[in-house]
Amino acid sequence: MEEYMLPCLNKKLFGVECFGCGAQRSFVMLVHGNFSEAFHLFPPVYTTLLLLVCIGLHFIDKSRNYHKAIIGMAVINAVLLVVSYLYKITHY
Repeated sequence: MEEYMLPCLNKKLFGVECFGCGAQRSFVMLVHGNFSEAFHLFPPVYTTLLLLVCIGLHFIDKSRNYHKAIIGMAVINAVLLVVSYLYKITHY
């Protein structure tokens, strides 16, 4: 599976990981059932999945308004991305 993953251009060009580094491997770990490893690779993996589910429901179920849920999940996801990135670059 590793050979099919996209490389991080930020890491290749500048030598610094980006906010999304580890996301692809994290989703693969989820598919394989390694939930703690998925969280370790990319901590906002679960909020990202919830955000994608909310966006999918918004397009599928037109009878309900998912606008506030999508914005709330996007804000939570962005905060987790920044916090986990800052933790990663200062502790690794």
